[in-house]
Amino acid sequence: MNKREEEKRRKQEEKLAKERARLDTMRTYEREYGGYGAICGIDEVGRGPLAGPVVAGAVILPEECEILWVNDSKQLSPKKREALYDEIMEKAIATGIGMVSPARIDEVNILKATYEAMGMAIENLGIRPDVLLNDAVTIPEVDIFQVPIIKGDEKSVSIAAASIIAKVTRDRLMEEYDRVIPGYDFASNKGYGTKAHIAGLKKQGPSPIHRMTFIGKYV
Repeated sequence: MNKREEEKRRKQEEKLAKERARLDTMRTYEREYGGYGAICGIDEVGRGPLAGPVVAGAVILPEECEILWVNDSKQLSPKKREALYDEIMEKAIATGIGMVSPARIDEVNILKATYEAMGMAIENLGIRPDVLLNDAVTIPEVDIFQVPIIKGDEKSVSIAAASIIAKVTRDRLMEEYDRVIPGYDFASNKGYGTKAHIAGLKKQGPSPIHRMTFIGKYV
């Protein structure tokens, strides 16, 4: 092995050691509440878009599970999220997705719809967790011990994993919508109010997946 290869290997090892140290810090809450039983991370995506559902993810990971590079889904590239999604789905004890439609969002408001999506995600785990680690919120009408964590998707491996599966699920759905409802650039903007999206909205009017309570100033 020449010096260049040795230096490359050394840098890779340092990078991995740094990542494992970061991941170890992200297990702090899982260790703190590990004695309670099964710990489930909860997070949501899609509260802000003009179109599409709000989606929540729920993930129970094995104790000391190692999924390198897991982080807040917003800080990851689409390619990295896809790879991590597969790894999470393979390694998790249980995962659940909850999804609430644009029509329901209009009916009850986005906050209540988000709570409903989180409740669905928990139900869809298939097993009952003992502790919920939530990204910032306390979910009403859920009789499981909850720990709201500000910026939890950056501080808890379970919440970060939940944010990734929710994000990938919603992104894939919006890409499918773009194929059947063209003209709004859903594949690129995922329902958020980009210039192309707003231009399509003004030209074509709302689609069946638009949130009518979100688009009043555009139509």
